[in-house]
Amino acid sequence: MPQTSISIRIDEDVKRDAENLFAKLGLTLSSATNVFFRQAVRTQGIPFLITAIEPKEIDGGVLLREALREAQEQAKGNGNSEMTLDEINNIITEVRHENRGQK
Repeated sequence: MPQTSISIRIDEDVKRDAENLFAKLGLTLSSATNVFFRQAVRTQGIPFLITAIEPKEIDGGVLLREALREAQEQAKGNGNSEMTLDEINNIITEVRHENRGQK
């Protein structure tokens, strides 16, 4: 499929922080942007909840699972990850249980 370029303006700090985050996920800024656009086309809307509600009031688990699935697919396509979504979710579950035990 032919590719095209786009140009966007974004705060320098946000760009740097996003690049650091995406690098941890095995993604580039470009590949993460592609994940966003593909998911928007697939869902025919913005692929995440836009709300005036404080983030702590949103079911973050659902959003996290969706984001991880998309990131995993893109990373796998780039040859950066062999983890399954179940493996990632198991790790998250273990961490959550550990955190509950420390409180």
